[in-house]
Amino acid sequence: MKSFSKMVYPYVLWAVIMIIMPMLLIVLYAFTVQGNSVLTFQFTLENFARFFSDDVFPIVMWRSLKMAFITTIICILIGYPTAYVIARNKPNKQAIMVLLITLPMWINMLVRTYAWRGILSHMHMSGEIKVYIGMVYNFLPFMILQIYTSLSKIDPALITAANDLGADSFQTFRRVIFPLSLSGIVSGITLVFLPAVSSFFIPKFLGGGRYVLIGNLIEDYFISTGDWNFGSAISLIMAIIILISMYITRRLDRQPAEQEDN
Repeated sequence: MKSFSKMVYPYVLWAVIMIIMPMLLIVLYAFTVQGNSVLTFQFTLENFARFFSDDVFPIVMWRSLKMAFITTIICILIGYPTAYVIARNKPNKQAIMVLLITLPMWINMLVRTYAWRGILSHMHMSGEIKVYIGMVYNFLPFMILQIYTSLSKIDPALITAANDLGADSFQTFRRVIFPLSLSGIVSGITLVFLPAVSSFFIPKFLGGGRYVLIGNLIEDYFISTGDWNFGSAISLIMAIIILISMYITRRLDRQPAEQEDN
């Protein structure tokens, strides 16, 4: 086992170079003044004060959180019935249905968004609705697959036992199927909400540049404006919100298991 443990070293090195070091640079830029040289850093909290003192940036943050929340709710409302129907079919039909769900994911998300841009350009609707359509389309498969996985793991004997004890279809779903599938819903929320709240090219392409989210602000300050310090501060605030969201979803995922143990 010790010889196999050495195989993890390249992945640790990759994680340090590609994940940890960029995050450390973001933290460094966020707490320093623009135009610092390598040897003379001037630390400041001005970037964070600028974010919270200006009314525009918190509004954009709230808009991003609201859009990610609504997108997640829509994905649950569409994804759960879809996953339930798939899980209730025979195994060979399940494989075909899962293939149909995952088939669009084989195409790059940017290409799919460009395709929706061409489709929606001929429709008279607000940019916000177009962004919602793009968000739901791109992130819905993640919700469906997570819920389907949890539903397919439910022991059929539990459903049979509920029916033998006199439970009807609705009671069986409410007391057996739905509680056992909560872990899939929580995992789906994680995979939909987190990328949706930080998405930037979907609002940019489908919103026509008029519907700005927090991801678009970060992109603009890094690429267009060149203010990496303020862009890093926004990124760090966004990272903290994402970590808090992950903590909440983990707590929600643990509660059903803790109740079963008790």
